[in-house]
Amino acid sequence: MKSVDRCSKLNQGGQQLSQSNWQALEQKLFLRTVNRSPVTLVRGQGAWVWDDQGRQYLDFVGGWAVNSLGHCPPIVVEALAKQAETLIQTSNQFYTIPQVELAQLLIENSFLDRVFFCNSGAEANEGAVKLARKYGKLQLNGAYKVITTYNSFHGRTLAMTAATGQRKFQETYVPLPDGFVNVEYDDVEAIKRATNDQTCGVILEPIQGEGGVNVPSDDYLKAVQNWCRERRILFMLDEIQTGIGRTGTLFAYEQYGVEPDVMTLAKGLGSGVPIGAILARENVSLFSPGDHGSTFGGNPLVCAAAYATLRYILENDILGKVERVGNYFMIRLENLKQQFDFVTEVRGRGLLIALEFNQEIAERLMRFCLGKGLLVNKVKPNALRFMPPLIITEEEVNKAIDVLGDALGEIRNAK
Repeated sequence: MKSVDRCSKLNQGGQQLSQSNWQALEQKLFLRTVNRSPVTLVRGQGAWVWDDQGRQYLDFVGGWAVNSLGHCPPIVVEALAKQAETLIQTSNQFYTIPQVELAQLLIENSFLDRVFFCNSGAEANEGAVKLARKYGKLQLNGAYKVITTYNSFHGRTLAMTAATGQRKFQETYVPLPDGFVNVEYDDVEAIKRATNDQTCGVILEPIQGEGGVNVPSDDYLKAVQNWCRERRILFMLDEIQTGIGRTGTLFAYEQYGVEPDVMTLAKGLGSGVPIGAILARENVSLFSPGDHGSTFGGNPLVCAAAYATLRYILENDILGKVERVGNYFMIRLENLKQQFDFVTEVRGRGLLIALEFNQEIAERLMRFCLGKGLLVNKVKPNALRFMPPLIITEEEVNKAIDVLGDALGEIRNAK
């Protein structure tokens, strides 16, 4: 049995570990689940972060669309500090005020009627599928299958891996849990063909984030909703990445003229604090005590942070800012597209945007940007994704465009 030295050796003699040592230690200790960029971040403020060497970076990754109000927003820091001094965790055996306040704010600002809080987007989607299965059991003669789409992303649990329509995430884990049917995105006829007596619902991302920021046709979600209503199956939207103002409205479904039966949230809801949520219409809120639960879900600490985040977004025209700055960012990216013939598309809504190329250069571009103090995300080998904080300014967009322009110029000159 391995002996354990209970005294930490991370900081012996009061000496700060170097950047290379921190990263080498991570390589030794962690399961290999992510390819990290070679930078160790230690501090953040607004749209900026600093590494352990004191270098400054403009953050257009935003914690993967999580840091709604930027890094360490005072309103959230204050809410966390106040709540941490008051009550952190009780379990859901008891009522707590922050949880009820957050629930009321979400329900008042959506078409949904009831809410359940959990800790992540994957958990929210798991719960939504359980709710759909209970609905199918009680209302549709035991129907249990859920239709999802190719290039979707719904989480990395085993069931959500089956729901996610990307073979690269699935092939290592077969056989996958039964009950999911993957069809083409933005194709209502494919959903109709896949629907049968065993179908209890459809779950879609209004815009596919992890799949490449794929924006559907304007009438797609409406057509899917109509089909679901006709067949009495649940119309469910995964707004993990698009929700809480990311696309310029509080929820992306508002831009498509639809009203989901079930919606899932996470990421931006807590502005950096881990929280997820399932929202459902009254007539499909079929859970009974014991059907579902979470030890940490909706604890007072995270709910206080999420409540502060949501209140700030609603009361300070953050939605309008996202629309304005997002449109400006798209225009600046379109200008880059005109300058570089290997840039093939700019797409997205609000501050969820992708820049696509006709060659697999995203990794090189991401490394160049990192070296110039800009953090971006390689969503596909031939595409970058931008998910900056919702409080990003036009001036900061200009700084990002300058770096991207230099990076694209390097690619062109290297030909």
